[in-house]
Amino acid sequence: MIVSRFEERSEEKVTKYGTTGTTIRWLINKDNGARTFAMRRIVIQPKGRIPLHTHPEDHEIYVLSGEGAVLKEEGEIPFQQDMFIYVPPNERHGFQNTGTEPLVILCMIPLLG
Repeated sequence: MIVSRFEERSEEKVTKYGTTGTTIRWLINKDNGARTFAMRRIVIQPKGRIPLHTHPEDHEIYVLSGEGAVLKEEGEIPFQQDMFIYVPPNERHGFQNTGTEPLVILCMIPLLG
């Protein structure tokens, strides 16, 4: 069992897909014993963005604070604190901070392979 604070995990800058203004902390993953899923804390700064991309993992997301938009081929869907988002596997998606404060989300993904 692990009981910890998020600050005890290292914070990494995200650059994949051309991402800007974004950091990630892997709270739970294979490194600390999880076998089937990972939990990540992601912070997107104002004007920060994770561009459209796709991958085989689905996402389960909970918005801890801030406001933003899910990016889709067809446009954007706004969201804010205390909302949740589900992104199916292989669906093209992205995220952006549309507010003036950091956007903080928890994102859970299955550990494939």
